[in-house]
Amino acid sequence: MSRIWVDDDGCPRAILDLVLRVAERRRIPVVRVANRPIPRYGSDLISAVRVGSDFDAADRYIAEHVTAGDLVVTADVPLAAEVVARGALGVSPRGDEFNPDNAGAKLAMRDLMHDLRAAGSVQGGPPAPGPADRRRFSDALDRLLTRLTARP
Repeated sequence: MSRIWVDDDGCPRAILDLVLRVAERRRIPVVRVANRPIPRYGSDLISAVRVGSDFDAADRYIAEHVTAGDLVVTADVPLAAEVVARGALGVSPRGDEFNPDNAGAKLAMRDLMHDLRAAGSVQGGPPAPGPADRRRFSDALDRLLTRLTARP
């Protein structure tokens, strides 16, 4: 059975709440991973893993435990590219999908923007997520879960 993995360290509360509601309705297990304490959620479908505080510990844990057919919610593009390489799918809190057709290009764009910011050519990042981003995420989550649960 597919699982939803949530990179809980950077997941906005509104997105997390949506994931948990959808998972309950569809009866899909969720694994929340963070380097801080995670409050219990009143469902046997929702589990939490607290990892060490070292850099990218949650990302490494997810990458090591994800399996083909899982879905990962993360804003971390390198993690998304890695889980896609392992046969999972990814979605950012803004609703950007990560799949075998686009993960490499998204990673290359992320690396380019990182280099441009480091060189001072570009400042800042994307604006804070808004209602349109939540709708995009909700639509992407529904589409991806439908695709994953339809697999034989």
